[in-house]
Amino acid sequence: MSEVLSATGARLRDSVPLAALTTLRVGGPATVADCVTTDSLVATVRALDAAGIPVLLLAGGSNLLIGDDGFGGVVVRVATTAVEFGDDRVLAEAGADWDAVVAATVAAGFGGLECLSGIPGSAGATPVQNVGAYGVEVEQTIRRVRLLDRATGDVRWAEPGELGFGYRTSVLKHSSAAVVLAVEFALRPDGTSAPLRYGELARMLDAADGGTRPAAQVRAAVLRLRAGKGMVLDPADHDTWSAGSFFTNPVVPRDQERRILDAIAAHVGDVTVPTYPAPDGVKFSAGWLIERAGFAKGFPGPDAPARLSTKHTLALTNRGTATAADLVALARIVRDGVADRFGVRLEPEPVTIGVTL
Repeated sequence: MSEVLSATGARLRDSVPLAALTTLRVGGPATVADCVTTDSLVATVRALDAAGIPVLLLAGGSNLLIGDDGFGGVVVRVATTAVEFGDDRVLAEAGADWDAVVAATVAAGFGGLECLSGIPGSAGATPVQNVGAYGVEVEQTIRRVRLLDRATGDVRWAEPGELGFGYRTSVLKHSSAAVVLAVEFALRPDGTSAPLRYGELARMLDAADGGTRPAAQVRAAVLRLRAGKGMVLDPADHDTWSAGSFFTNPVVPRDQERRILDAIAAHVGDVTVPTYPAPDGVKFSAGWLIERAGFAKGFPGPDAPARLSTKHTLALTNRGTATAADLVALARIVRDGVADRFGVRLEPEPVTIGVTL
């Protein structure tokens, strides 16, 4: 392996426990190649691809569930961290800590990204997942993404229209065709926030739907809301040993909405069900469905190594000793329970490596 990577500038480490590199803190051992420059990252991926060696790209590790057997190829750790500002934009290398990027934009007097405060992970992961929170998705702010095409070895800029953004997805997700090297985001030079579309946040800020507030004020409010749900990383709080929201909010076709509402009524009675319009149908709240299916916060109990967060039913958490197998077992119980009761199949949000749900 060292011969393959000798001229790439990467630092090679053997038998690294991947649990130490993910926010779920699970995952077996692997060989890791640390890349601190974009040139090194490009050269490393090119060299491994040419040698036919499997590659797993890893930066913040916040959206990964890696199996207990680890990874049989090379984990390329994206550790590129440069951030550069322009008059109305910010360019972040793929390995830059996402919340640090958001904080830097607010501190520099810009708005636009503040609703995405507190989300763990790297800047390069944001277009892959089409990261979103509190009424904002990154597709609304991305100007362009710099990619390494693994088939040709070419590096180029891609426009947003090429990336096939959808709800928590893009053409980059679950695909190995390209590597994100950097992302450029549009900013609001006047320092005002993106329009506030999320009711809970708007109420906290005493703002009308679609109104704005100073970006710093919105960022502080978002961090308070996320912390209250265990969604801001804290090594001392096992509720944050998670991949964030483990399941996406399900979007169902309009012609299935009535069937699902009837199933909910049959199990929990005549209640108001939170639903939201979506381009392809109707979006239901995964957290709401999980709780009404009988899985309360903290399920299955304090002695379990993996359980639902005590603050938010949508997060599956490692209580300190969980394995990937423990988390998979819990995810299956929750997913199948919701499907049995309401006829809705929840889909996992994290990328899974070496495990099958």
